[in-house]
Amino acid sequence: MITKNSSQKNKGSKTGSKRYRAAIALLDSAKKYQLLDALALLKTMPETKFNQTVTLSMRLGVDPKQSDQMVRGTSPLPHGSGKNVRVLVFATGPAAAAALEAGAEYVGYEEMIKKCQEGFSDFDVAIATPAAMTEVRKLGKVLGPRGLMPNPKTGTVSDDTAQAVKEVKAGRIEFKLDKNGNMAMPVGKFSFTQEELLENAKTVIEAVIKARPATAKGSFIETITLAATMLPGIKIDPAPFLKQAR
Repeated sequence: MITKNSSQKNKGSKTGSKRYRAAIALLDSAKKYQLLDALALLKTMPETKFNQTVTLSMRLGVDPKQSDQMVRGTSPLPHGSGKNVRVLVFATGPAAAAALEAGAEYVGYEEMIKKCQEGFSDFDVAIATPAAMTEVRKLGKVLGPRGLMPNPKTGTVSDDTAQAVKEVKAGRIEFKLDKNGNMAMPVGKFSFTQEELLENAKTVIEAVIKARPATAKGSFIETITLAATMLPGIKIDPAPFLKQAR
């Protein structure tokens, strides 16, 4: 039974909005677009009152249950993410001072570990020096589920805290395969130019391809979808990128 409240809820949902329906009308849902064409199409879709995040979603042809087929890494965004990245750094001494100078919002060691244990999570990226990881590892159950645990593979465990902070502030993103073989990565904002989004998206796709495990067989990237927060997904043809990687 549809009640008055549920009807109003559906009316205001993303898929039921006039904006979404207008965007769908522009889209050939059966087509796989070239990345440049997809971005051109995206820019013709209705805007919102807020600056939507543009995201690339991928389904990979690997078995995420196999540890030797995990796909994880980082990618720079040449034009940034359009987001103010809040950084916490676990460090002491000169490394802590360098992190502050580089623009980290929160820097400390024992006091920051205690704060995180108490539930503090008002940051987007956590960085730690190798020495600090001795104690930071104890935060695995707290930071791990939120994707905030420092990791050498993503460049967030480093003695050069200033460089690490600058890189994440500039727009470097992390990507990691989920248990279903999918990953999603922001590549900018709707307000970015088509050229800026193109360069960011190409850089991210190339980074994922470079992270292909040696044990992966068959088609590595099965699907790529481009979408803004309140708009339908646009299917991207992955073939050109896979050919370039051979």
